[in-house]
Amino acid sequence: MQYHLNGFVPGDPDILPKSREQFRCAGELPEEVDVIIAGCGPAGLCLAAQLAKYPEISTMIVEPKSGPMEKGQADGISVRSMEMFQTFGFAEKLSRESVWINETTFWTPDRVKPDHIARVGRVQDVEDELSEMPHVLINQARIHDMFLDVMHRAPTRLIPDYNLKITDLSVDHKALDYPVTVHLERTENDRLGQKETIKARYVVGCDGARSTVRRAMGARLLGDAAHQAWGVIDFLGVTDFPDIRMKSIIQSHDAGSILVLPREGGYLVRLYVEMDKLSETERVADRGLSERDIISKAERILHPYRLDVKEVVWWSIYEIGHRLTDSFDDVADDMRHDHAPRVFIAGDACHTHSPKAGQGMNVSMGDTFNLGWKLISVLLGHSKATLLSTYSAERRATAKALIDFDHQWSRAVSARRDETDETMPAVQRKFVDGGRFTAGLTVCYEGSEITGGTEWQHLAKGFPVGERFHSAPVVRLADARPMELGHVIEVGHRWTVFAFAPQNAPEDQSSELWRFLTKLHSDPRSPIVKSKSRGQDPDHLLDVRAIYQQGFRDVEFTDLHPVLRPCKGKYGLIDYEKAFATDGKGTKDIFDLRKIDRKQGVLVLVRPDQYVAQVLPISESDALFQFLESVWNGRP
Repeated sequence: MQYHLNGFVPGDPDILPKSREQFRCAGELPEEVDVIIAGCGPAGLCLAAQLAKYPEISTMIVEPKSGPMEKGQADGISVRSMEMFQTFGFAEKLSRESVWINETTFWTPDRVKPDHIARVGRVQDVEDELSEMPHVLINQARIHDMFLDVMHRAPTRLIPDYNLKITDLSVDHKALDYPVTVHLERTENDRLGQKETIKARYVVGCDGARSTVRRAMGARLLGDAAHQAWGVIDFLGVTDFPDIRMKSIIQSHDAGSILVLPREGGYLVRLYVEMDKLSETERVADRGLSERDIISKAERILHPYRLDVKEVVWWSIYEIGHRLTDSFDDVADDMRHDHAPRVFIAGDACHTHSPKAGQGMNVSMGDTFNLGWKLISVLLGHSKATLLSTYSAERRATAKALIDFDHQWSRAVSARRDETDETMPAVQRKFVDGGRFTAGLTVCYEGSEITGGTEWQHLAKGFPVGERFHSAPVVRLADARPMELGHVIEVGHRWTVFAFAPQNAPEDQSSELWRFLTKLHSDPRSPIVKSKSRGQDPDHLLDVRAIYQQGFRDVEFTDLHPVLRPCKGKYGLIDYEKAFATDGKGTKDIFDLRKIDRKQGVLVLVRPDQYVAQVLPISESDALFQFLESVWNGRP
């Protein structure tokens, strides 16, 4: 991490200097606010943690509960979410606290004793080379804690407004400023039912499956229910089941299925237990099931192994439903030419599914990670409000793919083993086939104003346009530090262009890369020139990073182009972290791993949410400028 840019500051560098701009007094609600977020779940806090970085943006996040969550609900963190957490700065801490899922085992009825279960397969949970990050499990409340820590350390010192809920809202699309009127209500005992009204520029509903924001938009969750009850229980206990610290999928002969998930701390365990089939008119609450029913069913499924539950930490009974809204914002498709969206929904407010694929929290956070940088870009004036329409288009397609996969996965988990298959149960085949999906790595955004075409994809086959930037090891040139290249991306509004150098010597001023960097340095259309003309650091809009094919010992830092040695801050200090090289050992490097054309090199443009927006030849600086001008089309 980098700090001390504008002078030495003692103490924890993660605690950023408090902004002098405070849009509200302590204990009082503002009359106007840029963004109101409804709900302190993972989607809402992910968005709030992004906005908290910007004192120029006034943000509120409201929650009807009296304080932060402590236990229960989701627990699975995909490798893609871990990559996202790296941009916030807490992936390493989460890796240390959580349990890593390294292997998944599969159990079906024993062929000789069908009333017993037997292990029939095991696979590596995440295939090699998918990501530098692990698949982990941890209490959802700890994810909340980490986002809250980011908010508390940000310049705005953003704190949720607990005991406050949105009850209704209305939008006047003809209004030039603060067009959303938000009606709120107090939920604490001494002010229960007290009404409040705030004007907002934007509202984001992360308020769950019974979303008030969604209802106010006039949207509905449409879909179906499986009419199947499931129980989930977190407990401390003693068992002789040998795979209790593995992720395990168990299918019994006639008692149902269990998904075993080890949890953080070395002792805690979660079980997802298949309970009763429901009639089409029956709700799961009608059965009056309890934690004792979950445990009893688990004991039957685990036979002949014993289960002695010592302490129940949390439990719930739920019914599987697969539902999706038509749009994730308040503007109909035929009205998008007339006005931009002002109200958005994310997470369970716009898509619901079973928890067995472990994707609910991950996709919910992915929603607001997608929306956050767009809101920031618009509110800072870099982009026009039309950028916000890309949120619904991109994320609804992602949610639809999740629901389709979850339909298939739920059926596979509940299905009985095909007796004709002697090699691998169907659920194991489905797990292997869906490995990239459950890792969160199948999202590919279609072409738009922020995702380009694939004309030049052959120059960098390992960085598919529309997919997340797949990191790989490099060596930072100035200090010879080995690191993951993707870890230079930090949460915010800034785009990154990775310039993978051709085979020329780094100091060769006739090379395409040198000419490209010179254009960035002097062309009036360059984001660097524009940023400097406004008194900002040169990398305020676009972060330029170069990666050389040579070994790090064969490149002299002072020979590099000045763009890779930018002067920043009030003292004009040099940023030494813009250039990278290979380790020089002759083994596979990032150029091999990501199939980069060594002769021509390539430019890989990456969005603030880590997705590849464009792949271009190094000679196509004009195309790069044109693409970015279509994104940064707001006021100068």
